[in-house]
Amino acid sequence: MLLFRSEETVRQWCRANGVPRRPVLDLDQLWYLATTWYENRLTVESRRPGPDEMVEIFARIGLEGPFWDPKADRW
Repeated sequence: MLLFRSEETVRQWCRANGVPRRPVLDLDQLWYLATTWYENRLTVESRRPGPDEMVEIFARIGLEGPFWDPKADRW
């Protein structure tokens, strides 16, 4: 994970490193994703969300499309 100051710095970094730009999350989205994804991590019942749960979590914070589809075979 990389943190950037702005969309422009993302574009500059991608250009400078020859990396295609991927979806970007803001800090609020990242915080929600992390706290939802790992909410039960310290319990005996801890488990990774299933594919349908992942899609639901991603959609709640506006992360949609092939990149965020755990069932897609490419992004």
